[in-house]
Amino acid sequence: MSVRLEAIHKYFSDPDQPDNRVTAVEDMTLEIQEGEMVTFLGPSGCGKTTTLRIVSGFEAPNSGTVWIGGKEVSHLPPNKRDTSMVFQSYAIFPHLSVGQNIGFGPELRGMNKKQIKDAVMEVMEVMNLTDLYHRSPDQLSGGQQQRVALARAVINRPKVLLFDEPLSNLDAKLREQMRLEIRRIQKTFGITSIYVTHDQSEAMTVSDRIVVMDKGRVMQVGTPFEIYSRPANYFVADFIGRVNFIPCTVVGATDGALNVQYQGGIGDAGSAEGSFSAGDSALTVVRPESLRLAKTEAGGPKGLLSGVVEKQVYIGATVEYEIVVPGVETPIQAVTFNPVEEGFIETGSSVEIDFGMKAAHLIPVQ
Repeated sequence: MSVRLEAIHKYFSDPDQPDNRVTAVEDMTLEIQEGEMVTFLGPSGCGKTTTLRIVSGFEAPNSGTVWIGGKEVSHLPPNKRDTSMVFQSYAIFPHLSVGQNIGFGPELRGMNKKQIKDAVMEVMEVMNLTDLYHRSPDQLSGGQQQRVALARAVINRPKVLLFDEPLSNLDAKLREQMRLEIRRIQKTFGITSIYVTHDQSEAMTVSDRIVVMDKGRVMQVGTPFEIYSRPANYFVADFIGRVNFIPCTVVGATDGALNVQYQGGIGDAGSAEGSFSAGDSALTVVRPESLRLAKTEAGGPKGLLSGVVEKQVYIGATVEYEIVVPGVETPIQAVTFNPVEEGFIETGSSVEIDFGMKAAHLIPVQ
């Protein structure tokens, strides 16, 4: 089922100072397609969990409407919206076996024992839980408990599946495994899903689209590629992964690219947020892995930027560099690969820095 949020606004009042309102969600309008996995991503306090609770019915908006499957549900309580929530705390009943936990929903709906058993076994098979049917929750690992919670949520085939930071209690290795598992299961059942997280890698892994939020406002909606490579503004670029902001001046446009003046010469930017004219100041957003480095040589070619290596960190498959460039406020971050073949650039070396047109994305100066 599709989900539509129209002009959602939510604020909270201080009981001691009723006129002192804190805005949690501001004028959110969003369409989620049937079968789509959309993630709300942002720092703590940005409004992502409040928005999820508004969809589920646990919070009521001060204004705006919620639609599920073309039907307005703003006035309906949570149990009438046909949604299921997967919590970070798992919320598994400790006195019931795994099979009984998963079959709890169908039992409440009045299904007979054979129907419940068949439905439970079908879901457990998809989630690789069949060997755990008679286990008690205290005999399960964190990852197994999370799969049981997910199985209990999907067995009733809800119209919308809601995830409230479901992996935050797992260790790093298990989180990586469960990201892929959640994505596989969501695709298998084809349930429209909304996922809340502050973890950028998690959002990139599980999502069809990501909604980046800050201070109650939507900053950008896009695919993981669009959010990472074509950020709409400084906040999104800075929040998602590591990034370089390089001051530049637009000098013209040719063949669908903007010509940009950098410290060492003119380069091309393949995309931009908004429109720019010749003479405009801008920031080029370019990721560390997109930079090409070469030691400066007398009489050799110059790069778009020139600087001095201030820091070098060897991490096995990659080498990370910080490079001081005149006119750039913070050191440039660069990542090179395969150091066994390519070698290292020593700290204190002068280097030339280049990057391609497709890697360069222009945003306005904040």
